[in-house]
Amino acid sequence: MIQRTPNDPAWYKGGLWHENMKISKPGLWYMSWFDVSVSPNLAAYNAVRASAPKAIADQQYAVIAPALHCAYTRASEQTMIGDLDMGDARYDYAALQYGWFDRYLKGEDSPVMDKQPKVTYFVMGANRWEHSDTWPPAGAVKRELFFESEGAANTLYGNGRLVAAPPQADKADRFVYDPANPVTTLGGGGCCQGTAVKFGSYDQRPQEARNDILVYDSEPFAEGTEVSGPITVTLYVSSSAKDTDFTFKVIDVYPDGRAFNITENIQRMRYRDGYDKPLAWMEPGKVYEVAFQPIDTSYYFKPGHKLRIDVSSSNFPRFDRNLNTGGNNYDEAEGVVAHNAVHHDAAHPSKVVFTVVPGSAPVADAGGSTVR
Repeated sequence: MIQRTPNDPAWYKGGLWHENMKISKPGLWYMSWFDVSVSPNLAAYNAVRASAPKAIADQQYAVIAPALHCAYTRASEQTMIGDLDMGDARYDYAALQYGWFDRYLKGEDSPVMDKQPKVTYFVMGANRWEHSDTWPPAGAVKRELFFESEGAANTLYGNGRLVAAPPQADKADRFVYDPANPVTTLGGGGCCQGTAVKFGSYDQRPQEARNDILVYDSEPFAEGTEVSGPITVTLYVSSSAKDTDFTFKVIDVYPDGRAFNITENIQRMRYRDGYDKPLAWMEPGKVYEVAFQPIDTSYYFKPGHKLRIDVSSSNFPRFDRNLNTGGNNYDEAEGVVAHNAVHHDAAHPSKVVFTVVPGSAPVADAGGSTVR
């Protein structure tokens, strides 16, 4: 499996789900915000609803919980995902499952399913359940912020910013990625890596003291903002290496400076044109556009909080290291140090696009009630 390329025909054999399959059965989809595959699962859910006969499309239901991989039933009155408090995130999964079985396996009436929305999702930060007929929620709008700096966005003490319009002059941010000294994983979404990784949400400031992490902050939110839907980052980058990776993390920065990770992604540059396209190598110093695959979340930024994007080239062992050689990585012993850069100006508008649900969301207080 390690030796296969991402579009090897072998992936299409056996029981692995892929886009050529047609789903013709009712579906009850469980997902978790801190799972390894929440966005591919949401993409599959939307694909079934778009491609199935209408009767079947209307029988697809999704529940997205604030949990680690397959841990949605472990919520309590005070659910902790790493060090981030999700409040009371309990949900009556048993009632939903039995109601779904009654209707779709036994053919009986189900009052539970009569009122079940198509998408039920937990808004982290607001710490409450919400629902919608679609994902992203109906009425959600796209907003974008552009990367900017004075050429020194390195570390949380740098001058990286997220601004409303792209800067005019390129003051590229540069860092050294050494695969022998990768950025180590601190939280995030994943599964199946034993004790090698602590998944979830943690204060990222200890990591952000590294010079190979670029840090970009927005202005504080003037009012509460619900970000529910895909987040897409587009970077204009260059490297001294033939091939390298770029990573990002989406972070909520508290007024007191704490910085909790929400979601993350990675892109290997050789695959930037698509996993079914010829490998695309880099020329030293040449600037390339790379659009990361969308990553989904639902998070409420409280007034006074900031949106932060961290950019680097490794997140190990959550993702395997790129040795920067252009080789297979898995059968190599030596890596190459890469001198990487992120460019941002009118010709290279590096940006983050996120999905906002208009209107302030209620925020659960410590007593379990809601305030606005």
